[in-house]
Amino acid sequence: MSQYLQDKVILITGAGGGFGQLIAEKVAAQGAKVVGVDINEAGLKTVFDGIAAAGFTGTYKVADVTDMDQVIAAAQHGISEYGALDVLVNNAGVMPLAYFADHERAWQKWHKAIDINIKGVVNGISAVYDQMIEQGRGQVVNISSIFGNAGVDGSGVYSATKAAVTTISDSLRIEAKGKIKVTTVKPTGVTGTNLASWIVNENAILGLTGQRAGTYMENVGHLVDGTLSPGQKDVDSIEYWLIKPDDLADAVVHIIDQPWGISISDITVRASGEDYLY
Repeated sequence: MSQYLQDKVILITGAGGGFGQLIAEKVAAQGAKVVGVDINEAGLKTVFDGIAAAGFTGTYKVADVTDMDQVIAAAQHGISEYGALDVLVNNAGVMPLAYFADHERAWQKWHKAIDINIKGVVNGISAVYDQMIEQGRGQVVNISSIFGNAGVDGSGVYSATKAAVTTISDSLRIEAKGKIKVTTVKPTGVTGTNLASWIVNENAILGLTGQRAGTYMENVGHLVDGTLSPGQKDVDSIEYWLIKPDDLADAVVHIIDQPWGISISDITVRASGEDYLY
């Protein structure tokens, strides 16, 4: 059971589905008050109707994270409902993997990714910063990616947006020492998310597999036809091949479920038997 989530007010962007939904449901179940933000009103309503039906506490506000005024309004909604905001999870993001040779069909998604993945994070921080500083404590959790660790073949723009998230996190941590603790979360490949729908060129993911590309493609085939080995599917096996959304959400909950004096500043969540190099 949680020791430190009880009554924390947690604002989560991209809470209308995917990782954001899972994080919202998990922290609410452990006593937090959740403020959901998403551009998808139907998704938000479904998620937060479910939270309420389970007897937990939450509210939501429809907002586009690329619009500063809308994000500020969402933060103010949370403050008016619960009196304060303790934690911001900048989860909203998209993953338009593509080679530069794909520019004609990729550029619109690239531009959108810059707006969501970078501006969305800046907007979220800006919307909660003053209130957290005034109350003397707060936490910002930014979802980055292993793609942000380096320039990756087939992911130039996406990698740049996630590298920017890491830089923004580090800068905020340095500036807000002792007032806002900051965590950068870097997932590797995750099954069962909406991120894959943004991929422009599916081959672009191979940039992260390097000399393991052949093994990766073989394992993808096993995943598709249901023939992964028992160990590759077992989260308690050293062979576990690909993390699931629940695994990542549990890691984010763990990061938040800490005493105010403990800050887990950087975490990479990966499967021990995966084929990604970074």
